[in-house]
Amino acid sequence: MAIEMVKESSHLAEKTLASPCEHQAAIDGLRRSLQAALSGKNDIVEMVLACLLARGHLLFDDLPGLGKTTLAKAVARAVGGEFARVQCTPDLLPTDITGFNMFDQKSRAFEFRRGPVFSDVLLADEINRATPRTQSALFEAMAERQVTLDGQTHPLSQTFFVIATQNPVESHGAYPLPEAQLDRFAMKLRIGYPDRRSELEMLAANIGVVDGVRHEPEPVITPVQLCQLQEHVAKVALSAKVQEYLVDLGRATREHKEISLGLSPRGLISWQRIAQARAHLRGRDFVTPDDIQDVAGPVLEVRLAGDFDAAPRLVQEILAAVEVPVFR
Repeated sequence: MAIEMVKESSHLAEKTLASPCEHQAAIDGLRRSLQAALSGKNDIVEMVLACLLARGHLLFDDLPGLGKTTLAKAVARAVGGEFARVQCTPDLLPTDITGFNMFDQKSRAFEFRRGPVFSDVLLADEINRATPRTQSALFEAMAERQVTLDGQTHPLSQTFFVIATQNPVESHGAYPLPEAQLDRFAMKLRIGYPDRRSELEMLAANIGVVDGVRHEPEPVITPVQLCQLQEHVAKVALSAKVQEYLVDLGRATREHKEISLGLSPRGLISWQRIAQARAHLRGRDFVTPDDIQDVAGPVLEVRLAGDFDAAPRLVQEILAAVEVPVFR
């Protein structure tokens, strides 16, 4: 069991984003910062940004050593937030994540000791190695951004963002995530190996670096400004036709013969929010069917119960089963 917490310092003043130009500048800064941390994976960076701006949570299903931890730290650093990491193991307890009440001999009262969940960005590394009881400690935190312990509710950061990882190859000593846990993630991503050029750039960038410690860039925005961006994304419009298209896609997942558990209403709302963020990242204040289709894979694959290898095919079949609305 390993728990790490880092408070990122910010040189930015606590000012708000007052104009569309400042909003766009903030997003461009976030994009550049994450692209620098994950070289050659601009498509993954866009999805991570969409998940962050949609106030979702992210599951990485990928092999070790591909940059998941580096990216999680980069997200926390870019938004000037507090980063916490939990290395999930079978002996990890729920209170190791949420915190616990300890009796103070001096005050003769119980004092709440906050766990790593009280951060802006929480990395739950190899989450499927924690027991189901410990995994369930994140249910309330991810869905409601709060923790209830001994009848008392403790609010989490408004920008609370979970990045969890799991190794799809090693199954020994692992506990598959239940559907209730998976449904609390907005999307699932796989980084994959970088291309040859990116690997050469990585080797060159690590010349002279000792113990993997490199100079870390300054934060791009503050948590307050991130909240502003998230509020702006939530207001991105969807026409009646686009919402009907999204609902029909959700219903198609429930009617597909190979899918045992289709998209839940919570999953449908997550899909809409990610599509809103995708549209916003493209500089629009309205969602198109293309936005919905572009994020369908990451949003659906984390929820579709069934054969892992068949997930991409199932997503394409669902998209093909519903007529795309035409605007004139």
